[in-house]
Amino acid sequence: MSEIFNKFLMGMRDFLKDYFLGFWDYETPKVMVVKNRTLGAIYRSVQFLVITYFIWYVFISQKAYQDSETRPESSVYTRMKGIAVHGDDILDTVEYARPSEGGDVISTILRREVTYDQKHGHCAEHFSVKNANCTRDSDCVKDEMDFEGHGKKTGRCVQYYNLTFKTCEIQTWCPIEKYGRVREPPLEKAINFTVFIRNSIHFPKFKVLRGNIKDVSSKRDMNKYLNKCHYDEEKEPYCPNFRLGYIADKANEDFTELCKTGGVIGVFINWKCNLDLDPSNCKPTYSFRRLDLRKDQANSGYYYRFAKFYSKDGVESRTLIKAYGIRLDVIVHGHAGKFSPIPTIISTVTALTSVGICTIFCDWILLTFIDKNEVYSDRKFDAVIKEPAVPPPTALSHINSFGSNHSDLSEGVPL
Repeated sequence: MSEIFNKFLMGMRDFLKDYFLGFWDYETPKVMVVKNRTLGAIYRSVQFLVITYFIWYVFISQKAYQDSETRPESSVYTRMKGIAVHGDDILDTVEYARPSEGGDVISTILRREVTYDQKHGHCAEHFSVKNANCTRDSDCVKDEMDFEGHGKKTGRCVQYYNLTFKTCEIQTWCPIEKYGRVREPPLEKAINFTVFIRNSIHFPKFKVLRGNIKDVSSKRDMNKYLNKCHYDEEKEPYCPNFRLGYIADKANEDFTELCKTGGVIGVFINWKCNLDLDPSNCKPTYSFRRLDLRKDQANSGYYYRFAKFYSKDGVESRTLIKAYGIRLDVIVHGHAGKFSPIPTIISTVTALTSVGICTIFCDWILLTFIDKNEVYSDRKFDAVIKEPAVPPPTALSHINSFGSNHSDLSEGVPL
């Protein structure tokens, strides 16, 4: 056992010694010209791909020679415009736009379900609520509140309005919404409503401030332009007025269907600015996409509730409104770039270094698939050791042969 252990220690010592001595060796590439057309074609092809990648994608497409900024400062202001006739009522922005002061989120009401003249009192719970159906008072637990219910149980079992079955009585705003609501027709003329979106973006690193509204000479001309224009990607790229119908169409949505269920649509403003050119060439592009899940019917669409309170015969009353509509979320992305020597040097060095991968790849092909007889490997890897100097010849030395014994590496014949 001790003999095996001693051999192990000796082997470990030799390994560490060789590793330590080899660590201080210097390695340098050896230039060897290989006359092989196949390998040469592979080498030049890989070189061409690497150089093309860096020139076309890295430098031209990604502009790796530029210093960039991807977190700009942005401000968004929105305002809904339009008037619609709904039955005998004239609706303006105060009636259907929320919030009225604007911001990066704005919504418009397209359809309403209204419960009129609600008052505090006692009425029957809706039959769809769990444990609401009953036959006697003992089925209703007093002061119990159901999570999906509309109020607090009084402990009585009462007739469900004018129907034959009974449900538990609750204390709440009566009549309850599910029983007393009135569905109004959708506001389909809202397809021509316009939303005004003003966006300002600032790139502090480059001290550039841009806006999405066309520059005009005077305020009067500005108001005249904004009152007439509608956004068009080619004709009016600087007009900030967007028709709701245009937004729904670009988001691949049916406006009639949106009137029924509502929906959330993202308005994406993208700023991609090449500041090596004049800043006036920095223009926004717009894209639109539905954000809520259409496949999940339980959570799709967009609606909210609000109430209008008033006093009737000295009793506090309210009109409860469940509003379905389109909510617009304005989301701004910005990217600006400008020439800088530091990223240019880094990208250039990376490109030159990557070209060296071609040599490593072709060496692997040469030594793995072509060098079957180890002809190339014998010449590629040499170990050079400093040998003691040869003593100078003396007068007794004589020449055994004429000429030179050195040979050409490629042919191996005497010179």
